Amino acid sequence: MVRIPRVLIAAPASGGGKTTVATGLMAALRLAGRTVAPFKVGPDYIDPGYHTLAAGRPGRNLDSVMCGQGLMAPLLAHGFMTPDPADLAVIEGVMGLFDGRLGDGAGSSAQIARLTRTPVVLVVDACHASLTHAAVVAGLAGFDPQVRVAGVVLNRVSSVRHGAEIRRGIAGLGIPVLGEIPRDRKIFVPSRHLGLVPAAERDASARQIEALAGLIGDHVDLDAVLRIADSAPDLATRPWDPGRALRGSGSWQDLAAVIPADAGAAQPQSSPIAPAPLIAPAPLIAIAGGRAFTFRYAETTELLEAAGCRVADIDPLTDPALPEGVCGLYLGGGFPEMHADQLAANRSLHASIRSHLAAGMPVVAECAGLLMLCRTLDGHPMTGVLDLAAAMGPRLTMGYRDAVARAETLLAAAGDRVVGHEFHRTGVSAIDTGGDEAGGISTPAWSLAMPDGSTRLEGVSQDPAAVGRPTVHASYLHLHWAGQPGCAARFAAEAWRYRTASTQATARGRGEAPGNLSAASHAGLAEDRPGAEPDLDHHGDQDVAPGLVDLAVNVRVDRTPDWLVDAIAETSSTWQSYPDPEPARQALAGLNGVDPAMVLPTAGGAEAFVLLARALHPHHPVIIHPQFTEPEAALRAAGHQVDRLLLGPADGFSLNPAAVPRDADLVVVGNPTNPTGVLHPAEALRSLLAPGRVLVVDEAFMDATDGTESVIGPQMAGLVVLRSLTKTYGLAGIRAGYLVGDPELVAQLATQQPPWSVSTPAIAAMIACCSEAARAHRDRLVTALPALREDLVAELRRIGLSVVGSGAPFVLADTSSIDPVHSIRQRLADRGFAVRRGETFPGLGPTWIRLAVRDPEIHARLAEAIRELAPSAEPPGLRTPTGTPFEDHDKEIR
Repeated sequence: MVRIPRVLIAAPASGGGKTTVATGLMAALRLAGRTVAPFKVGPDYIDPGYHTLAAGRPGRNLDSVMCGQGLMAPLLAHGFMTPDPADLAVIEGVMGLFDGRLGDGAGSSAQIARLTRTPVVLVVDACHASLTHAAVVAGLAGFDPQVRVAGVVLNRVSSVRHGAEIRRGIAGLGIPVLGEIPRDRKIFVPSRHLGLVPAAERDASARQIEALAGLIGDHVDLDAVLRIADSAPDLATRPWDPGRALRGSGSWQDLAAVIPADAGAAQPQSSPIAPAPLIAPAPLIAIAGGRAFTFRYAETTELLEAAGCRVADIDPLTDPALPEGVCGLYLGGGFPEMHADQLAANRSLHASIRSHLAAGMPVVAECAGLLMLCRTLDGHPMTGVLDLAAAMGPRLTMGYRDAVARAETLLAAAGDRVVGHEFHRTGVSAIDTGGDEAGGISTPAWSLAMPDGSTRLEGVSQDPAAVGRPTVHASYLHLHWAGQPGCAARFAAEAWRYRTASTQATARGRGEAPGNLSAASHAGLAEDRPGAEPDLDHHGDQDVAPGLVDLAVNVRVDRTPDWLVDAIAETSSTWQSYPDPEPARQALAGLNGVDPAMVLPTAGGAEAFVLLARALHPHHPVIIHPQFTEPEAALRAAGHQVDRLLLGPADGFSLNPAAVPRDADLVVVGNPTNPTGVLHPAEALRSLLAPGRVLVVDEAFMDATDGTESVIGPQMAGLVVLRSLTKTYGLAGIRAGYLVGDPELVAQLATQQPPWSVSTPAIAAMIACCSEAARAHRDRLVTALPALREDLVAELRRIGLSVVGSGAPFVLADTSSIDPVHSIRQRLADRGFAVRRGETFPGLGPTWIRLAVRDPEIHARLAEAIRELAPSAEPPGLRTPTGTPFEDHDKEIR
């Protein structure tokens, strides 16, 4: 059973204000400190974009037509639990409460409410009637006994008397009125030919959401809504899992056959809702985003990641080329026709796409993506991959479609059937090329069954590189891959094949045997590609500059404590003598309760990584990322080929020990991990110990915790733990650290340490850090940290950032809600703040920043600086000529 407090916002008809209430409710509840999981009934892409802004987590769709009735509760549970459990789910309905596909009502709000046992709150547009609205509510409440109408919100109420009259009628039904929203013509978003303008295209979207939050917070009883949500019964379901969905698809064997045996991709996982962590580098899939390509289901990315792929967003308006090492391209939906001039001007990207497709790279192009691959769009030159001309037309094509693949395509085997959705005003026509086809022979992507009983051939399937199977799939048909996971599996399999072919071609170009790459890495990793790798030698101090508030460096104190300075200075009379680290070894052993033979003082924690790289000779070292880059840099400098196990945000960067390759003989992990702050359970780390394997745990920040998850102990066979004194005691300039571990390993590491590596001041610092004064200093910091960290997290979440749960004196924040592509680091520096950039950590991108915990005054100033970077609102009173009230705007077909 799964506990999901939830509510579905429905209405008697379209245009009644569902989007106003649902989006505003999400934003208001979030402002009140609740974590909201947002959903939309049906295939609509645009509403979830606003939901994402309002809730601060991905808006998702519940479409029983495209995904099947049996997936509605699992998908609801998955969205509720991902990336972390929410407090409640708010589902926006579609059209009128019982309106769905003509003939059977499939996909209606009522059907979703029945399938998920979700109580319904009706939004009643109070215009043009009063007491009659109570009769409408009575009819809807009694129409289907399996649909529970639990509350009513009155929208566009003209006066107190108007609202009171409607309330009088509803009172006799036993259904509470949760609020009255007055008419407010200032609440609107512009519309265009396919409905509202997507949130990602509007600079004023964030400010509009703020206004909605205030409107709903002022006029709707949020506590009553929460009580209704809490009344929803537990669901007897298991959250949808992308890895499990792939394994259950008919194309799983095709995918499994091309993934190297130990790649860790899509393997059984301990978490029922998140993809297993993946060894990388793996195939990189570029997904079109930005203002022209705003349509994508969240599950698309999750399925690709579960299939072992990495995903990176690109903006076809501004990016000059596909990313280095790209192995697949997904061009989803959007409004390229509104940005045709800018798209046409990006000729370098066009050339990049053409050259990759000509080499056999797979591409999926849905609707807007199809237009991007055409020769022209309304006369503007596009990529020219397909010999088609696209143009706007007078007629809207819209509706669910049953489709069958008449021949093998990139996404389907011959005879495979899918259910998709069309929604477009453009059309395409063939261009006479005189027999000189741009991409080889084309066949239809689908055969569509139309509502009148006819069939229509639609889309394009091509093999432009003559690899013997189609690698281009372009169609107007939108698919929800959660309902068709075989499509994701086939696309991912082709990306794996392309990666393998590219790897072998690169190896041949360097005069290497192609097999050496996979032999050197049992995880089947591709070789490093220049320009695709993060800078492993970058550290936080490089992000700091004079005059900036330092949030980039994790040293926790402004100055070294006086008692520690005194202890170091007292040794000044011996500085002319060579240092003896033995007293420090004894003191550190006593502090940690271990035999002195298990301790080795080092010149900072970083020296320990160098000793490991020199002393050990692993055949298959694995670094668990994202984490401190020094261990990988040291191993690579010593000539070792390193594999990476990437943890991801979908499961909070937590570690699944089963994902670590069994043949890995050196495993390095941080705890708490830098930069994520995740504190892994000691039990999970100890489970990684295995015969013939050395486990290295970087506990540089363990002093910031109560120490219960440390793996230091009297028995540490096969285990080495690294500790730093820099952060807690302000010793960055002294270089004081140590390692604790298996005495045989410690002795082996000591043979690689240069004589007198640890200075006399550092030895004095180590001894002093084992004193009672040091314990008191450490305890004060540990006690103060949680409240300070929570203050920073609250400030960041208040402005819409996603923050990873941290057990460390820093937090990792995703700024993609501010800028989904580029780093905001330099813009913050321009405003006086130095932050640690995320893109230099393997597994993270430029939208991630790491922030050291400071004091509430600095946190507030930082949050305000970030908020100023958010898209600004339109000037008050400025209304787009095509603007329409921000009310319901259903676009789906029945």
